[in-house]
Amino acid sequence: MIRVITVEREYGSLGVEFARRLAERMGWELADHSLIEEVARRAQVPPEVAERRDEQLDPWYNQFGRVIWQGNSERSTLSGSGSFFNTERMTSLLQQVMRERAAAGNCVIVGRGAACALHGIPGCFHTFIYASTARKVRWFEETFPERARSAERDLQTMDQRRADYVNHFYGARWNDYRLYHLMLNSCMGFEAMVEATRKAAGL
Repeated sequence: MIRVITVEREYGSLGVEFARRLAERMGWELADHSLIEEVARRAQVPPEVAERRDEQLDPWYNQFGRVIWQGNSERSTLSGSGSFFNTERMTSLLQQVMRERAAAGNCVIVGRGAACALHGIPGCFHTFIYASTARKVRWFEETFPERARSAERDLQTMDQRRADYVNHFYGARWNDYRLYHLMLNSCMGFEAMVEATRKAAGL
């Protein structure tokens, strides 16, 4: 019995909106930004600090510990254990939270390598949402008109960031079809996507 659906998504594919509608249709919890809020609470850091490390690798100066403490606005990013709050720490906490949500069931989990983090756990169904470049560019131009000229570049940059994150922490290719039970083109429309997912998952 499927009790958890993960939604990985290309940037601009409206995967988050699909996840929201799917959760509403199922009467399930939507685990998206609430994951970041819970990680921040457990790490005892401000939510905006955790947000800056969401689905991305640390800059090289954090990875190699080159932190300037005096006057640094991120001095508060120390965790309770005294270690620097970086993406390694954040991902470890994210994995804990996602496994707990999966154990509780009845939730839709968005992104953050959830398909890999929950791989092999019974009752989990993994989806990947993509869209045509033209559709994503149109969304970007409507959402960020001041950045319309860099639409394709910014879309590619975000997807590459997510791909690098999944590769680094899970040794997997982010858009590898073998990670997912179902891959959907969002150009088909939300209603069709929700119904296709429910039928494929046997819900």
